[in-house]
Amino acid sequence: MSFLTGAFFILLYYKLIMTKLSVNINKLATLRNSRGGNNPDLIQAAKDIERFGAEGITVHPRPDERHIRYADVYELKKIVTTEFNIEGNCTEQSFVDLVLANKPTQVTLVPDGHHQLTSNHGWNTIEKKDYLKEMILLFKNAGIRTSIFVDPVVEMVEGAKETGTDRIELYTESYAKQYAVGNLRLAIEQYIAAAAKANELGLGINAGHDLDLNNLTYFAQHIPTLLEVSIGHALICDAIYLGLENTVQLYRRCLMA
Repeated sequence: MSFLTGAFFILLYYKLIMTKLSVNINKLATLRNSRGGNNPDLIQAAKDIERFGAEGITVHPRPDERHIRYADVYELKKIVTTEFNIEGNCTEQSFVDLVLANKPTQVTLVPDGHHQLTSNHGWNTIEKKDYLKEMILLFKNAGIRTSIFVDPVVEMVEGAKETGTDRIELYTESYAKQYAVGNLRLAIEQYIAAAAKANELGLGINAGHDLDLNNLTYFAQHIPTLLEVSIGHALICDAIYLGLENTVQLYRRCLMA
């Protein structure tokens, strides 16, 4: 088999892989918490989101429990039938204990600071390599797939490989900002390079942050080995106008285009 023929079949193989949609339900928890009580019912919402076609449920509990509460994670573990992904900062022992107690399909390590509004950068996988190696080994020994949040920088992807992680999650805020002002090539080029390096190193690729109905298809088309996207804020905002079932299916359609 020639090199070009082999490359063709590799690309065809990846095109046949369906990128999974994991819905982050933090915003539903924020709405519930703002009024007290249990409306919306987070557990029922997760069941419905799976029934509507999502291939995963993501939560990102923070120590102040301003959206997802630690108790929610235990309840969700009981009912999620697709992939359960818990994101968070492993420097918090309470987060580590929560993940080990629930053994989700995947843990995504995100370098959030205290009281941070939302995730805004990836790990420095070079400076934090030894620490990340220790934490990733802990989770992998518990049978949990690991992913770490990284910026679209080739050196950070190379550093991620050294940590032993199974996957990286590409932080896509810069992509979304450039895409929104029409700089499509500038928006995607760093991600293409980062994904190519991840492919070369045998790392799985996830992505998330500010992906939406406008920019998701272009991103997925240019990262053919994309395994999973985690989307919350934009999807829940769209659901206000379009309905939750319809919105989940629209996002899945973006990944199939």
